[in-house]
Amino acid sequence: MKENRRDRDGEGRARNARPRDGLGRPLPYGAEGVERQPEGVVRTPEESVREAQRLLDEGKPFHAHEVFEDAWKSGPEAERALWRGLAQLAVGLTHAARGNTAGGARLLLRGAGGIAAYPAPHGIDVDGLTAWARELAGRLDGPVDAADEAPRLTSRG
Repeated sequence: MKENRRDRDGEGRARNARPRDGLGRPLPYGAEGVERQPEGVVRTPEESVREAQRLLDEGKPFHAHEVFEDAWKSGPEAERALWRGLAQLAVGLTHAARGNTAGGARLLLRGAGGIAAYPAPHGIDVDGLTAWARELAGRLDGPVDAADEAPRLTSRG
């Protein structure tokens, strides 16, 4: 009979403790992976953008998505769709880098739609990001380099 082992956190919730690579793919237990983003971190919007940009620049869009996910879960209700849309952009880039072009394009377009209604909150370049996402989604035909394709989240660099 196959053992059904599930990793649990200190409170008994299921948490996958397997190491992950830079694109968030699980590696075998004992392998050396990329340090994971801590969950549930409350940051200011500016800190979230800065940390996510650092991770995107390093070619780690999966990890940037986790930063955006924390912002969407801890931020004000009025901004949840913004942060969820940014997380979808990061996951779209993750899928594109993994070679899942159809899923990547779908998430890039969904994320662009999710952020489009926001007028550049927290210095986020909404127009630039939506243009980037639509352009990338339109040309996906194989795996992309996540760091080379990383967007600029703000117009300030």
